Amino acid sequence: PGTTWIPMLGKNEVSNWHLVSTWYHEAVPGHHLQVGTTTVEKDRLTRFQRTSAWISGYGEGWALYAERVMDILGFLQDPADRLGYLICRALRIARVVIDIGLHMDLPAPHGTEWSYENTVEYLIESAWLTRAGAESEINRYIAWPGQAITYKIGEEYWLAARSRAEQAGVPLVEFHERLLRSGSMPLAMLEELSVSI
Repeated sequence: PGTTWIPMLGKNEVSNWHLVSTWYHEAVPGHHLQVGTTTVEKDRLTRFQRTSAWISGYGEGWALYAERVMDILGFLQDPADRLGYLICRALRIARVVIDIGLHMDLPAPHGTEWSYENTVEYLIESAWLTRAGAESEINRYIAWPGQAITYKIGEEYWLAARSRAEQAGVPLVEFHERLLRSGSMPLAMLEELSVSI
């Protein structure tokens, strides 16, 4: 069994329109399936692979890809769930802009320089977050440069690998199983392994 905690950020209630997409990211088919598969493969994978080899591009890429797969499969038909999925994607796009701009000292949107305040405002405006939610996100990006970008880069690798598998006639179930059973890996290895399926 798995548990996903929701950061309340000082609130007593939380809206649930965005949570379906979040569950697909965090639970099944996202991280819970990914980590569970790695755990089940204990006889094939090293302890390092099972417990310490978290590669963000692979792991977060898989979880973001999992959200998209659930959308493709039609599991986000409810308009509120679909809106939540799209707003989660908007957040991911906005944070790539912030992560690259902030850490590479590029101009901020609207021609300004990055400051804590205008970064928070940009995230509120672009991803419809509360101030507390935006501040929590910004503090994460400041402390962990490049991590927000790995979601999107990883998703692109998973999508390209899927495309190669489809072109080769590999059933998607086999494609997913093979790559998840192999454990966390650098994206170049994901690309190589996807070609050899």
